[in-house]
Amino acid sequence: MPSTRELGVFEGRAAIRGFLEDWFAAYEDYHLEAEEILDLGNGVTFAVIVHNARLVGGRGEVRVRQAQIGVWARGAVVRVTNGTNVEKARAAAERLAEERG
Repeated sequence: MPSTRELGVFEGRAAIRGFLEDWFAAYEDYHLEAEEILDLGNGVTFAVIVHNARLVGGRGEVRVRQAQIGVWARGAVVRVTNGTNVEKARAAAERLAEERG
């Protein structure tokens, strides 16, 4: 899901936790909405998440619509890929699920 607006690939518990801690620490009044969540099979999930928040110390609201591909093993997420191009991410997630099948 590469793009100039890529949010990143995080693999392993520490990397995923670090990303989430950094992400949430930057915002106040943080709300998110799961617009779509799909289990594509073979340990692959796809989600569209809408984030609404205010940056720490800021006045305006930030709105980010993010696609997320999750790869799961033994009941835990082991890799997360985030990006802002939802259709590109959906296609990549579907391909990954097929490849892992």
